[in-house]
Amino acid sequence: MGSLGTKVCGVNYTEVADALQPDDPFSGPVKSIAPWNFKVLAAWMVVITSLSLSENFLVMLVTYKFKQLRKPLNFVIVNLSVADFFMSLIGGTLSVVTNYRGYFFLGSWACVLEGFAVTFFGIVGMWSLATLAFERYFVICRPLGNVRLRVKHAALGLLFVWTFSFIWTIPPVLGWSSYTVSKIGTTCEPNWYSGDLHDHTFIITFFLTCFILPLAVIIVCYSKLLRKLRKVSNSNRRLVNARKPDQQVSTWTPYALFSITVTIHPTIYLDPILASVPAFFAKTAAVYNPIIYVFMNKQFRKCLIQLLSCSSNTTVEMNQSTDRAGMTGESNSGEMSAIAARIPAASTSSPKPNEEHSNSCSYSQLPIPENKVCPM
Repeated sequence: MGSLGTKVCGVNYTEVADALQPDDPFSGPVKSIAPWNFKVLAAWMVVITSLSLSENFLVMLVTYKFKQLRKPLNFVIVNLSVADFFMSLIGGTLSVVTNYRGYFFLGSWACVLEGFAVTFFGIVGMWSLATLAFERYFVICRPLGNVRLRVKHAALGLLFVWTFSFIWTIPPVLGWSSYTVSKIGTTCEPNWYSGDLHDHTFIITFFLTCFILPLAVIIVCYSKLLRKLRKVSNSNRRLVNARKPDQQVSTWTPYALFSITVTIHPTIYLDPILASVPAFFAKTAAVYNPIIYVFMNKQFRKCLIQLLSCSSNTTVEMNQSTDRAGMTGESNSGEMSAIAARIPAASTSSPKPNEEHSNSCSYSQLPIPENKVCPM
């Protein structure tokens, strides 16, 4: 099937020599797709966008209202909510109106805006999860000994996330590759479909730096973290669980695999509806990220209930007993610092044989200082 690559106001799209494709993706819908399909997608995006905006706004509001939630280990979690909020605000809203009309009627400027916004905030979210994994590894495994995670460390992590994400999502706006209308014609994305070497170099580099690299960081950090916790669990049976690697990876993986497949085989035929599934599935990450990383946190839930009950008190009491806290790390990621308080640094000498039993038995009765507990 022959194809001709063209550019309209910086937007590259492919005119397919097929009667089922419109001559201009900004002028009409794909003729092979029944109109009711677009209405279903519009309704789906209304639900996803509404849930994402409300959930992530609550995360930001509660964190602002309650001072004890503003801890260094929580900065990256709030950062994830900020990225998801703006991805839904811009990309989700545009997707609702374009799917309702059945095609990207807003023109090339809006295509560039949506393509950049969804990609940029999506990569910010991906690297936020990688940063979160590294910070948990830093807090628990203490690779630098007694050096603790401070505000300046967390701030530098966020600066890296936003700067790195911007560096790898702005090139298509400036001319290295482009943002193009998708096969379904109602959303915009990086130009996976071009067979040009100029576009291929960007897509492969983008795939390596914005998916493979953060995924590798997550896998390595959680592997080391779980190995450390298993060692500690030998002396304390309560430390047997830890949060599994982040779930956002599972939603972006199909989209990443689809993208690299199309890049390698740009002439492959894909049904427009089938080709759109990975992209729409990836956008659901903005809905369940707050549920997994925030709403499952006990202290956050207490703060949220207190906020919704219109209470003027902005301080929530915390259990300082590790016995009550449970130290599972599964439902309360803020307990990472509490666990770290009970794990000696790598430079600490090993206890003598006659002291091991008494030390392991006393762990569960040690109070956690308030400044050692990160609520998320």
